[in-house]
Amino acid sequence: MKVEILDYMGSDLSVVNAARVSFDKESDWLEVRTCELHPQDTKLIYYLANHGHWTPFSHCFATFRIKAPIFVARQLFKHKVGLTENEVSRRYVDSEPEFYEPDKWRKRADNKKQGSSEEAIELGDGAFDRLTYTLSEMNNLYRHLLFVGVCPEQARMVLPQSMYTEWIWSGSIAAFARVYNQRTSEHSQRETRVIAEAIGEALEPLFPVSWNALTADSQESLPSIPVNGEYYGA
Repeated sequence: MKVEILDYMGSDLSVVNAARVSFDKESDWLEVRTCELHPQDTKLIYYLANHGHWTPFSHCFATFRIKAPIFVARQLFKHKVGLTENEVSRRYVDSEPEFYEPDKWRKRADNKKQGSSEEAIELGDGAFDRLTYTLSEMNNLYRHLLFVGVCPEQARMVLPQSMYTEWIWSGSIAAFARVYNQRTSEHSQRETRVIAEAIGEALEPLFPVSWNALTADSQESLPSIPVNGEYYGA
């Protein structure tokens, strides 16, 4: 699996000034070279995150190119608000498919309706051999259908959910933070967590204050800030 950031727009200061425009105010960097915010602007970002004011964070954007199995992509595509995806389509391309194969088979979780435990089930090498063989046979059938003239949009139906797909994913950091918070949960599928964590690793250095304020791990330790709007007009 692969997560590559292609482009981004904005900064922590963009979030600050999107909020301050309500009072016809504007901030600047305390230290331009290091992109350091004034202390009151840092506090403002935490105030916004802590009290659900998400629109200022929606003025910062990022674009990724992601490669993952179809079953991972379909979980991530459930996140629609503030995000847009464009995916490789096998209606139009018939390049050689790639398939994801797990490094281990995980046991079903005992304490939840979905997900898995981290405990591996020992099925022996035979299970992996059968998977590799099955994927090879499905690919052979796919290539045969194309060879005899079947259209790609029908031939693709024989390919499994473990086939890799790629997509361009763009959205606000507010939207990507919701993806991160939900998909790094222990209840999320491990393969999906890999993608969400990589997104976080890419965005954190670009929007360090905002990302820390928005992500779930920081929510319990947000600084206590008066709920009187004083930081908007500071």
